[in-house]
Amino acid sequence: MSASNGGVQILETSKPRQIKLHSYLGLEIDSFSGYRIYPSKGKLFVRGDSKIFRFASSKNASLFLQRKNPRKIAWTQVYRRMHKKGITEEVAKKRSRRTVKHQRGIVGADLATIAARRNQTAAVRSQARLAAITKAKTEKKDKETKKAKPARAPVSTAPRVSKQQMKGGKGGR
Repeated sequence: MSASNGGVQILETSKPRQIKLHSYLGLEIDSFSGYRIYPSKGKLFVRGDSKIFRFASSKNASLFLQRKNPRKIAWTQVYRRMHKKGITEEVAKKRSRRTVKHQRGIVGADLATIAARRNQTAAVRSQARLAAITKAKTEKKDKETKKAKPARAPVSTAPRVSKQQMKGGKGGR
């Protein structure tokens, strides 16, 4: 429609309507494969409990009657939906969160001492190692000199006698 208001034309347009597939000219959905069945096409199967099944082709009807599972047959819509086929353009992939590294102290060393050790140069480390080795050596020598001082008492030269003999038992016969 158009209307004129003082030389200006105004056009009115309506938005396009979205139509559901089921209501569009009797369009049905295949009970097995999920395909569209257009009017005057396909087969209708009514089970004993009065449930209605519609099939686009005899292939779908045959597989249904063989009790095949449509979730396991690769070309069916149910299979494709389950295995996320053909929907990559609609849904963006989820981003995985990156793990953030944290540093913390361990038993015997807090974070400051760990950072200080990491920042040390090789020369400082080797000097510290040498100092520790010399200190350990001096301590070991001191221990050895202390051990050597108390000498053992001289061993007597008397003949050895067992406890049994000392008691006067039947030692000698």
